Amino acid sequence: MKTLKVIKIGGNIIDNDVALSSFLKEFSTLEGPKVLVHGGGKLATKLAKQMNVPVTMLEGRRVTDSDTLDIITMVYAGKINKTIVAQLQSHQCNAIGFSGADGNTIIATKRPTEPIDYGFAGDVKQVKTKTLELLLNNNITPVFCAITHNEKGQLLNTNADTIASELAIGLSSIFNTELYFCFEKNGVLEDVDNDDSVIENITTATYKTLIEKAVIYEGMLPKLNNCFHALNHNVQKVCIGKSDMLFHNNIKHTTIKK
Repeated sequence: MKTLKVIKIGGNIIDNDVALSSFLKEFSTLEGPKVLVHGGGKLATKLAKQMNVPVTMLEGRRVTDSDTLDIITMVYAGKINKTIVAQLQSHQCNAIGFSGADGNTIIATKRPTEPIDYGFAGDVKQVKTKTLELLLNNNITPVFCAITHNEKGQLLNTNADTIASELAIGLSSIFNTELYFCFEKNGVLEDVDNDDSVIENITTATYKTLIEKAVIYEGMLPKLNNCFHALNHNVQKVCIGKSDMLFHNNIKHTTIKK
């Protein structure tokens, strides 16, 4: 069984043209099947302000009304996704851009309005792998933006970390899947003010201890819950850290295993 890497990148790469170009050049050299998942960065917020569309965030997540959905579809599935695909082609990495609607790959349901109404926000219900398997086995790299659909014609805004973990889970019946969350920190930190205090290995048992000691809290909790959800559904390992961890063996990062 081949090993597949599912790699999620965030705003620290997407919002910086130089960082994005550098990452994509190195990403294109990764051998074996791979899937790239990207968030939206700050561009959707910037465009919303230019168009006088209010931006509402609740508990760190974007409230998606119909006008906001139009904007993020333009930005995520259009501008950002196609920029990434075009740059990968320039590095001889044959890529195809995806939302969850393309190839009917990621089906979601609209999140319930209680306790918080996030509007057109989607929770992943199913990943269909047939199209992706065909592409990956022919050396084509899928590039996913953070948009899904409900099979009834409605697009939905969906958390990019969730999309990455659900893709890794869905494809784990075909490949040995590894999940990589690339962000601005060196990994999960013991001391948030010390970038060198990386916790290099976390297991189910040590995770509970880290929560009890309040080493892990707030913003990192949803990310790590996604990690363990993936591990509990056949993903082989999850790594968190700067994107350099993908390309260089001596880069400190956090590896999470069962």
